[in-house]
Amino acid sequence: MLCQAWNWTQPNGTPKDMVCRGMMLALARAGRIELPPARRVHVNPPARRRPAGPMALDAKAVRGRLSDFQPIEFRQVRRTQQEAMFNGLIQQYHYLGYTQPVGEHLKYMVYSGGRLLACLAWSSAARHLCPRDRFIGWSPEARRRNIRFIAYNPRFLILPWVGVPHLASHILGRMARILPVDWERLYGHPVVFLETFVDPTRYRGTCYRAANWVLLGRTTGRGKDDQTCKPNRPIKEMLGYPLSRQFRRLLCG
Repeated sequence: MLCQAWNWTQPNGTPKDMVCRGMMLALARAGRIELPPARRVHVNPPARRRPAGPMALDAKAVRGRLSDFQPIEFRQVRRTQQEAMFNGLIQQYHYLGYTQPVGEHLKYMVYSGGRLLACLAWSSAARHLCPRDRFIGWSPEARRRNIRFIAYNPRFLILPWVGVPHLASHILGRMARILPVDWERLYGHPVVFLETFVDPTRYRGTCYRAANWVLLGRTTGRGKDDQTCKPNRPIKEMLGYPLSRQFRRLLCG
């Protein structure tokens, strides 16, 4: 009712239900308002979600030229029956494992002739990242207003038995055309910039560079909740990919 009264909605028209609930709880805890007693306790599905288990797949080696595997099919699997399989594969084969994306997010599985080749996740971007913010050149106000126009790639997995030269960069190039369309259709607003992190102690980010992603700089290794001003996690390289030549005007306007 409060969302309706304030016209407090997401770009796709859905009420900002959880944000509104959080605001009211914060006001109640601060003694600013008094809420009626809870009529029922809602279960938090993510908190009770079981860890993804191992996936049984045909692990026969996939080798050959990229042209041998065309056409390549992209399936958006969030909120489908294949989502559990996606989560399990990331947990089993990605060195970072699986964590539930925060905010707006999409998940893709990449196939060729019915054979699964890769998995990618995309989610809302982090609020503050110095290399990215300097590269875009936006003010704090513009960042708060336009951060939703950036999509973050937290996971990219080529299955370990797949060895096809140039496949990873080809997938990234295709994703740059597919993702904005799906994102706007589902969330009601476009994305104009993509970003990701690469751990230089493990990888060089070759597939991103081959797909024309730009090195923006390095993180400080302190994380968003740092209170010591000292690195407490791996320092990573940050790469970005503008989806429009006018990305700075769109993000700063």
